[in-house]
Amino acid sequence: MTPRMALTYTTALILDVLARGHRYGFEIMDVTGLPSGTVYPALRRLEAFGHVASHWEDEAGATKEGRPARRYYTLSGEGETVLATARRRFPALGRWDAAFGGEASPA
Repeated sequence: MTPRMALTYTTALILDVLARGHRYGFEIMDVTGLPSGTVYPALRRLEAFGHVASHWEDEAGATKEGRPARRYYTLSGEGETVLATARRRFPALGRWDAAFGGEASPA
């Protein structure tokens, strides 16, 4: 039996934010208001379970912009399936962004 990751609201929120195009840790923290001690461990768990994939950006490009390199995250096919389940389980998930001036996520 394959172990499954618990689908919490926090996990669902991070998956939803990734699906909307927010790709790196600080951006996810800014959009959700979640602290780094919540976001980064959740991203590591999501990656370990195959729900997201990550890659580091080119160091030269980051240095040129005067900042450290960013680790970018994207949803995997499995992550999209989990997100669809999360959107059914947590109906308010699609409304959080609209409350802050964004568009509601698809149902």
